[in-house]
Amino acid sequence: MKYRPFGTTGLDVSELVLGGGAVGGLLINQDDDTKKETVLRALAAGINWIDTAPSYGNGQSESSLGEILPHVDSHVNVSTKVRIDTTDMFDIIGQVERSLHGSLDRLGLRKVTLLQLHNPIAAQTTERALGIADLLKPHGVLDALDEMRSIGLADFIGITALGDTASIIKVLKSNRVASAQVYFNLLNPSAVFTPPHAWPCYNFTGIVDTCVEHGVAPMNIRVFSAGVIATDARHGRERPLTEGDTVESETIKARAMFDRIGSQHGSRAQVAIRFALSQPRLACVVFGLAEPAHLDEAIAAEQSGALPQAALETINAVYKDGI
Repeated sequence: MKYRPFGTTGLDVSELVLGGGAVGGLLINQDDDTKKETVLRALAAGINWIDTAPSYGNGQSESSLGEILPHVDSHVNVSTKVRIDTTDMFDIIGQVERSLHGSLDRLGLRKVTLLQLHNPIAAQTTERALGIADLLKPHGVLDALDEMRSIGLADFIGITALGDTASIIKVLKSNRVASAQVYFNLLNPSAVFTPPHAWPCYNFTGIVDTCVEHGVAPMNIRVFSAGVIATDARHGRERPLTEGDTVESETIKARAMFDRIGSQHGSRAQVAIRFALSQPRLACVVFGLAEPAHLDEAIAAEQSGALPQAALETINAVYKDGI
């Protein structure tokens, strides 16, 4: 396992981060022995970071980790999240405190390495998204997250870079956060580089540039686009996060991509991971898994490393030709 700097925190993060989300669902849906065995194998392979959230399985992902972590001999970084109820903006600090204390209780930890805002970001606060003013104002959301850092319940704070791109970039430029969960995959590479107009996708242009300029660690999420990239089999948990995208539209793009790439560089999931690893400015790739074999597949991809230049040129040609 190789490691990369985690922004300017002084930490090194494994190229692969084990994601505990609902789409993969292993920490939610598998039996206890399978969960434990898989997590321990991931750590033995050199993965040094696990990412979770209270919303993953209504706390089940965190609770599962809380059962496993006492069996871990070495230090592992754990990141979790808080989602702000935008109908209760008069008690922001209370929301953050209650959420984090609940997470720590389930995890069996005294603190987490990273506490991340889970809401998308917008120009104005809406039912789901948080606006710039509520994030950056005195006693606002970032102040509340930073208070958790100040009292020793989290080492660092971060955001989820979903929503309005211009607003996300403003938050990154505030120099208030250590990390950002960044949407990037074969079907939408725009956070790192903008594909030609022939390849339609939600535009995240400038996010990774801004992360790098301000020392923020970009954590690659949705590398499989909720599984659409990895396989044509559907489990019902696929849910595109980007405006205008559907499972059907993502499937069309994935087929166009793999009709050209073929199988010479590994499975579809492995190509997706290796494509992300080909981007040196990404700090890590957060990947989910549904079954133990998916871990072996991901580790083999990491060991293979970045895609060769010829494969990257083929991918760029697919973007240029469009769908």
